[in-house]
Order: sequence, then C-alpha cells, then structure tokens
Amino acid sequence: MKFSQKIGKTPIREKIQIEAIDERLENRLWNTMLDNFFGLINNESSYLRESQKGQVCRYIWKEFFGKRADEAPSYINSSDLNISSFLSFLKEWFFESQWYEKYDLIEFLSVIDLRSLRLGFVKNCNYALKKEMAGYRIVDECVVQITSEEEIVEIEEALNRTSKWESVNTHLATALEYFSNRENPDYRNSVKESISAVEALCIIITDDKKATLGKALSEIEKRFSIHGALKSGFSALYGYASDSGGIRHSLLEDDLTVSFEDAKFMLVSCSAFINYLRLKIEK
Repeated sequence: MKFSQKIGKTPIREKIQIEAIDERLENRLWNTMLDNFFGLINNESSYLRESQKGQVCRYIWKEFFGKRADEAPSYINSSDLNISSFLSFLKEWFFESQWYEKYDLIEFLSVIDLRSLRLGFVKNCNYALKKEMAGYRIVDECVVQITSEEEIVEIEEALNRTSKWESVNTHLATALEYFSNRENPDYRNSVKESISAVEALCIIITDDKKATLGKALSEIEKRFSIHGALKSGFSALYGYASDSGGIRHSLLEDDLTVSFEDAKFMLVSCSAFINYLRLKIEK
C-alpha cells in the first residue's frame, strides 16, 4: 500500500468504485432491485395464467442463470414459480457473486425494464450508482464505465507526486473529498479546489505569491516552452471557474449548476495539468 493511501490521502479506487462494489453500494443496488423492480411488478395470477412477476422471475431463472425450467422453485401442488423462494435464491447469489457478475444482473434487469416493464428501474439504479460513487452507469441498456483507468491514474499520480508541495496537495485532496462525499457531494467547491491546486503550483514555480493563474502561465510558457494552444486551453478552463457568474463567485439565482460530470472533468484535467507542469520543471 502506498504511503498516501495509508494516511487516507488517496484511496481513489475506493472513493470512485472501479472494478469493485463495496457493501454500501451492494446494499443499495439490492434495495433498488427489490423496491424499484421486483416490488413494482404485478403479482396477480389467475387459474389459467401465472402472474407477471412469476413470469419475469422464471425468465431470469432460465435466461440469466441458464437453469432448467423444471427445476425452478415452485409452489406445492402448483406449477407457478415460488417468488419468495426465487428471491431467496437471487439474494444468496447476489451477495456471493463477483462485482462484475452483479453488473451483469443489473444490465439484464435493465433490458427487461426498458423493453417491456418500464418501471423506472434504470433511473433509480443510476441514482444508486451515482450516490455511492460507482464508476459505471446504465446507458442504452448497457452498463458503461464513466471513469476510466487513465483518469484514476492521473488523480493518483498528482496526489502521490505533490506531497513536497503541501498547498498543492491539500487543494487536490480537498477537491477529491468534496467530489467523493457520498452523503453531501459538493461539486462546486470541488472545482474551486481543483483549480486552486493548479494556481498553488504556478505560484510555487514563479515564486510570486500574488501571481494569478494567467500571469503564472505566461511566465511558465516563457521558461518551460509550453505550447500556446495548451496555455490558452487551460486559461479558458480557469475562466469557467473564475469569470463573473463563474463557480468561484457567490451563488446567484442565475449561476450555473455544477454537476458530477463538471467536477470530475475539472479534477481529472487539473490533475493532468499538474502532472504535466511537474514533469516540465523536473527535467
């Protein structure tokens, strides 16, 4: 385990869950399946027809698990599927399965919901994934990764390699904390801290405590041959955070709303830029 992880600075892969599902996410996904999928399916049956819920559970038994139809749990003196027994089987499987098998099931149920039942399961499932900081979402019937390995690496590297610059490291760590807070994520302040980390490094490089990011970038461009287009691009991002009505200004009615996607983009972009600058000055 890295030093920064031991002291709680960079458990990135735990904060943004990639190739893993922790207990909180596992429980929330299970509750979402019970409440927003199985709990909403019609369970009324007739003498000649099994309930819709029974039919759906039977379909999952045969098509997802590949089980034999005549071995599905059924009621005594009836061929109807025993829903309670099926859900007990499903629960045992779910909590013992690998993280990727859980996503297989989520994806399978999503297809059923979107193509047939239309219960709103996908919307509720995506809420659960977002709430627990999973790096995946359901898009067009598929579970897709929204946070790449490369993005995680950029954040990890920036945190691990800036320990000698306390101000930079503190701003980055705080940005991550705001971004990954499951109870009350603060995307606006995460963006502020991300851009402040870049400013802090620019001040260190230029040795000018009053330097704005724009002034610092101009100086760094002269000293370290940063491409003008790259400088302009990052200056534009800085404007997004600092211009009138921007993220750093007081909240007003017409201020833009800062989303998960905005905060993630700025955290990754600022981390990558810090890594770029660090390599430039260490040559």
